[in-house]
Amino acid sequence: MITLSGLTKRFGRTVAVDDLTVDIGPGRVTGFLGPNGAGKSTTMRMVLGLDRPTAGQALVGGRPYRELRHPLHEVGALLDARAVHPARSGRAHLLAMARSNGIPPRRVDQVLATVGLDDRAARKPGRTLSLGMGQRLGIAGALLGDPPVLMFDEPVNGLDPDGVRWVRHLARDLAAEGRTVLVSSHLMSEMQLTADRLVVIGRGRLLADAPIDEVVAGDRGAVRVRSPHPPDLAVLTARLVAAGGGVEPAGPDALTVTGLTAERIGDLAYDLGIRLHELSPQEASLERAFMALTAGSVEYAATPTGGEHR
Repeated sequence: MITLSGLTKRFGRTVAVDDLTVDIGPGRVTGFLGPNGAGKSTTMRMVLGLDRPTAGQALVGGRPYRELRHPLHEVGALLDARAVHPARSGRAHLLAMARSNGIPPRRVDQVLATVGLDDRAARKPGRTLSLGMGQRLGIAGALLGDPPVLMFDEPVNGLDPDGVRWVRHLARDLAAEGRTVLVSSHLMSEMQLTADRLVVIGRGRLLADAPIDEVVAGDRGAVRVRSPHPPDLAVLTARLVAAGGGVEPAGPDALTVTGLTAERIGDLAYDLGIRLHELSPQEASLERAFMALTAGSVEYAATPTGGEHR
């Protein structure tokens, strides 16, 4: 288990992680979510002893990382796929890691096979590895000590669709073996397919710690509305908002509406004499639930004109 108790990290006047308390247990995939700058990477670095907490503690199996005699046997992590010496081959990189923790060399071949890197790929120097190959090598390093706790930060970044699917099944298989698996990602659709439980933070504070179904249930669903006469949508939008709906553009001739049923939207459009070509309910989604949950915690947001404001 990963245990965070009152975990806090300040960089000068900036509070990156703010009194974070949560237990991340075994036998399930825990998704670690938050907007950019929420404190996810800093939290994971503190678990691994790479950053020292300002207050509180982060424990792995009840102990701080610095007290683990052979840490690769206790926790495996992928934080940065580029963290490989540019001149050292992937195989040499893994062999060095193995020697540092008393892991037999044959284990290197086992994990290379697990992640799908053949001998030719494993002998390439780090500077020649693609992002996807680097991710596979990083996952191999995390698996090297066969640890009961695994942490992956954006593990599918740079992978093709087959690789993304493989990581999803790997995470779930590891959890099914009784391991603690923590996965951080910005891909909501993939997280919805992978995670059993979610820990969501914003501005360093805990926003949610719940089963994924419970978080997704916070999204009341949406309705897609499309009209053959786009100017009518401005009139319909005003009526929908007045009726308590949330409205977002979904293209030049469509809207996404939350908070109102399809039947209610259809009646309002009929009252206004507006012709619709589509009125289709959308399933509840993790993406919309996440956006609603973190709405007050987004540090950077794009403006409609493509600029950025804080």
